[in-house]
Amino acid sequence: MVTNAAPGKTAAAKKAPTKAATTVKAVAKKPVAPAAKAAAPKVLAPKPTVTAVKPGKAKKPKLVRDSFTIPKDEYVVIDLLKVRAGKLGQAVKKSELLRAGIKALAAMSDIQFKAALSNVPTIKTGRPKDVK
Repeated sequence: MVTNAAPGKTAAAKKAPTKAATTVKAVAKKPVAPAAKAAAPKVLAPKPTVTAVKPGKAKKPKLVRDSFTIPKDEYVVIDLLKVRAGKLGQAVKKSELLRAGIKALAAMSDIQFKAALSNVPTIKTGRPKDVK
């Protein structure tokens, strides 16, 4: 008997797979737990809160931005103090100088503080008028 099949191939190899060969295997289902075990709710203990601050990590102070009026001759003194600090090997900003002055005033006795305040003349507050 002569067939049109290529040499080395059988007639079974040419056939399409049958329906029985393509059935999917049944997936095994997990057994269902009894209702008594599923009804028990889980009780969670409250987590303790930690309020201690870690050592070495201090909170940054809240900063306040402000502006003020100062006479020109006193403003020049700020620049001279900055130069003076630079010569001493301590670079300083204008705000740092003002904060150092506040600390120095706070450390004074009441008599010294009153004397320092009396050496500062009162000036008109507010923005200066533009002169054109």
